[in-house]
Amino acid sequence: MVEIWTETVLNDLDAIADYIALDKPEAARPLVQRIIAHVEELAIHPDSGSKPAELSASRYRQIVESPCSVLYRCEGNTLYIVYVMRGERQLTKALLRKREPGKPK
Repeated sequence: MVEIWTETVLNDLDAIADYIALDKPEAARPLVQRIIAHVEELAIHPDSGSKPAELSASRYRQIVESPCSVLYRCEGNTLYIVYVMRGERQLTKALLRKREPGKPK
């Protein structure tokens, strides 16, 4: 399975790591490594993530690597990483719509 990480998602991950590094510089890199490893596991078990309650009727799933959530979807043999966010941030359809290709921003 091919993983697609958009530049926006990678920027989200960088911003989260930078924020964590302000208080705990030694914790930022291991968090990013855990998130990447967890996403790589999805190539083997793409349906292992849960359906977010906010989007239960959608094609999206999420995995949690505390304190973050990773929102993704599978299409054929491709795994699209759509969003990486801190757990306390509320996921909304409007936030997700901004990340979808071909949708108005």
